[in-house]
Amino acid sequence: MRIAIFGTRKYDRQFLTQANAAYGFDLDFLDVALSPTSAQLARGFDVACIFVNDIANRQVLEMLAEGGVGLVALRCAGYNNVDLVAAETLGLAVVRVPGYSPHAVSEFTIGLLLALDRKIHRAWSRVRENNFALDGLVGRNLHGRVAGVVGTGQIGGLVARALRAGFGCEVLASDPVVDEALVAIGVRYVEREDLLREADIITLHCPLAPETRHLIDGRVLAAARPDLVLVNTSRGALIDSAALIEALKARRLGGVALDVYEQEAGIFFDDLSSEIIDDDILQRLLTALLQRLAAVRGRLSLCADQAAAAKWWLSMPMASVSAEGPMPKALSTRRTSPLMPGCRHQGRACPLRRARMTSNPLIVA
Repeated sequence: MRIAIFGTRKYDRQFLTQANAAYGFDLDFLDVALSPTSAQLARGFDVACIFVNDIANRQVLEMLAEGGVGLVALRCAGYNNVDLVAAETLGLAVVRVPGYSPHAVSEFTIGLLLALDRKIHRAWSRVRENNFALDGLVGRNLHGRVAGVVGTGQIGGLVARALRAGFGCEVLASDPVVDEALVAIGVRYVEREDLLREADIITLHCPLAPETRHLIDGRVLAAARPDLVLVNTSRGALIDSAALIEALKARRLGGVALDVYEQEAGIFFDDLSSEIIDDDILQRLLTALLQRLAAVRGRLSLCADQAAAAKWWLSMPMASVSAEGPMPKALSTRRTSPLMPGCRHQGRACPLRRARMTSNPLIVA
């Protein structure tokens, strides 16, 4: 069996090659994502293996079927990028990963929440600068707070259990299927609208579908409790990014942690350190985060004029950047602080001094 694997990363090659040792399939690793312009590369293959941001609309599926592909295999759980109606019409079978590493994602979700509430990302940055002051690092207890879990499947169920049994939160849940094991430990299922209105913390674990797109929109954010903490490790389009920007600018949110973004295709999973990101919504979101003293995906300690800072941040990849990394020439001639390149405020007086980038997710605290 010949398998064309689109959007290949180094780790894909490593683990798929290891797994294939027991089967001996003919694997062809392709760096490009599946799209109308690359679908022809699968001609003559039996299977097209794709990822979450690959395009598998009717046009692409018709090209795959014409080229002899009989199976589309997603190496992810989500399948909203596949036109299932077209696939059925064309006689293409579609398979996906029904669930993977629920403990990893649920633990990561709890980690993001703790980072927000306990200011862990800020403390980490300060200690690197030999700053052991506690000002601005006072956190909040999870115990006793109202946490809303939208979606209690494998991942959301573990998060709900950890928040209820581990941290002592009052947990509200919303899901078409009630998990009686969660009810037994005190999780209370409510209507989604009630959850979104009553929760101090909202964490999203539901699939992306037409009825859940922009589940968190301007109306929900306006009606939510003040200082709402929002965590999304599910699908980016569950949140209306434009509405999120406005809520951040209005200081209505107490914290936001995002591992996904609704227009992440072509941005996430790639090294864009030498590119200019031309996504206007993402740029506005990052600008709003700067104004809220944000910690963003990557690792970078930055302080400068807001305009200069925005240019720096927007030129950075959503990847790993050393805090002591090289400074762009455009800022290198500015009067600098030993801690913050390009800063004209000279240290502690700067209003953006606490803007920090963490090692993975996009965090606003």
